[in-house]
Amino acid sequence: MQMSPETAAPPIARGTADKAAPRPSGGQQIDRRSSRAKEKRRAQLIAWAFLAPVVVYLLVFYAFPLLRNLDMSLRDYSVRTFVDGSAPWVWFNNYVAVITSPTFGPALLNTAVFTLVSIVFQFSIGLALAVFFYRSFRLSGVLRALFLVPWLLPLLVSASTWSWMLNSDSGVINSFLNAVGLPSVNWLTSPHWALVAVLIANIWIGIPFNLVIMYSGLQNIPADVYEAASIDGANGWQRFWRITFPLLRPVSAITILLGLVYTLKVFDIIWIMTRGGPGSASTTFAIWAYQLGFGSTLPDFSPAAAVGNLLIVIAVVFGLIYIRVQRRMDLS
Repeated sequence: MQMSPETAAPPIARGTADKAAPRPSGGQQIDRRSSRAKEKRRAQLIAWAFLAPVVVYLLVFYAFPLLRNLDMSLRDYSVRTFVDGSAPWVWFNNYVAVITSPTFGPALLNTAVFTLVSIVFQFSIGLALAVFFYRSFRLSGVLRALFLVPWLLPLLVSASTWSWMLNSDSGVINSFLNAVGLPSVNWLTSPHWALVAVLIANIWIGIPFNLVIMYSGLQNIPADVYEAASIDGANGWQRFWRITFPLLRPVSAITILLGLVYTLKVFDIIWIMTRGGPGSASTTFAIWAYQLGFGSTLPDFSPAAAVGNLLIVIAVVFGLIYIRVQRRMDLS
């Protein structure tokens, strides 16, 4: 069979094709590298442009106040030296004065009791309500919305309301106690009941936050797990302790940590209801720092800064404990 000239043309050898293909010159390779470097720098600049507002915010509102507070705690600041900036260095004398103060012991105890009791009741009641609302029923959404009211109200309004309700003479709580035959209680003026009064108000305000977080955590638990447990014959209590509570540990840990940090710095509620009194019966570190810095005729800015730094140290310690526990949970 005779082939046409186009068909009969011999194939071009591989080496010949490689030699015939044009190769980029050295100048073109340099141009490509420089263009890639420019694109990389451009991407980095764009990333830093997005990060710049966050970095500025952290430096201005977090780093600078912390450094300023640390500087104030290591100097002897008065009103005059605060204005002209001539406060002398006293190093750790302010911390020694704070720790040896007769108010330090009661303030530390009140802070510990106020924080731990608030977290225990807020978390327990919030978790119980989350489990209760997890089962859909009529008016479930309406009731959940009503439980959010304490969290949505301004703290000034909530604290003032509880102060009126716990008033010794005209409060609703004492009126109810008298109606059932119990004596009145000096909630806000008794050294034995002042801390209890602010605890009740703070627990009431913090329950909705725990309810919302724990309810969202329950939504992420697969329903198949509960169905399998029901088939195996597990009752409600067993399903809670062996399924719900273990699977909620990550959410529970972050909820407790956030509640701890928030409760350590609670000021509005205590100040509006009792102002830390009577005496130091309801004085916490947050109240004490304010009293030292602004609550007297001659403010002591440096000891107030020292008390504030002690609060920061406590919060950081608990934050590190949370990170350590979280790592162990991730490895297990």
